[in-house]
Amino acid sequence: MAESTEPMDTQENRRDFLKYFLGGGLIAWLAAILYPMMAYLKPPKQAEVEVTSVKAGKVGAVEKDSGTIVRFGNKPVILLRNAAGEFRAFSATCTHLDCTVQYRKDMGLIWCACHNGRYDLNGRNVAGPPPRPLDEYRVVIQGEDILISKKA
Repeated sequence: MAESTEPMDTQENRRDFLKYFLGGGLIAWLAAILYPMMAYLKPPKQAEVEVTSVKAGKVGAVEKDSGTIVRFGNKPVILLRNAAGEFRAFSATCTHLDCTVQYRKDMGLIWCACHNGRYDLNGRNVAGPPPRPLDEYRVVIQGEDILISKKA
């Protein structure tokens, strides 16, 4: 084997150069692989759908003393019909941690299953951790149709 005639500093400089060049190439390759994967896993932000009112169904389809969840754009709304037949609508998103609330006929209130938050049938928080009442929506009956809109 022939020994190298180059000075030792030059060989070390080449090794250092190759080490940094290959290390940088490896980092660039990993970034080229990981960035698209992370971009794929993170969903794009969607603009909020601006809805002023929705048709929630027919009056005859909603039983007395019951509640149902209705889509209001991207948000859920709970439509309640009390025993007297009157309709009320509130945001179905708990004011504590944004869980979806539901009507509990056995308790006679609106209930959040996440942390046992409770609201009365006027949307006021009465028990549990919710810090404020549910947002109220306007309910209008046109013929047999139930329309829900934002309160002004």
